[in-house]
Amino acid sequence: MNAAEQATSLDTATKIATIVNHFKQFFPDATADLKPWRNDPNTQDWLDPDSIDIGFHFPGWSPKFQSRSMLVQIRLHRDDETPEPRAIGAEVVGFNHNGKQWQLSTIHSWSFEGVKLPKNEVQTQLKQFCRKLLEVFNA
Repeated sequence: MNAAEQATSLDTATKIATIVNHFKQFFPDATADLKPWRNDPNTQDWLDPDSIDIGFHFPGWSPKFQSRSMLVQIRLHRDDETPEPRAIGAEVVGFNHNGKQWQLSTIHSWSFEGVKLPKNEVQTQLKQFCRKLLEVFNA
């Protein structure tokens, strides 16, 4: 679900802003999109209410990233004992004009899969970002 719609408390909004800032520390040229999903009936049917989705866009296609845009999906778990959701993992997907190029999931093996993978340096930075993301969300 769009990050802008999930920012229903000061705590969650602060965590989303912190995550965006951390991403931009690793990748300063990126611009954040807190509403990566359209607000139409077809798209709304596919949205996961237990995720916070943030898009990041770069000025152009990069061979280093093998993408032009990235979608970060923070997977959440909600329970009755804590008011704020807990992050159980994250998925980062890289897209270019041909569609999805690669994916990183922290829920499984923390490995990259896809047609064209980003350079090793970028893979390392994305894994560091995901560790920080989980740390921020579960603090």
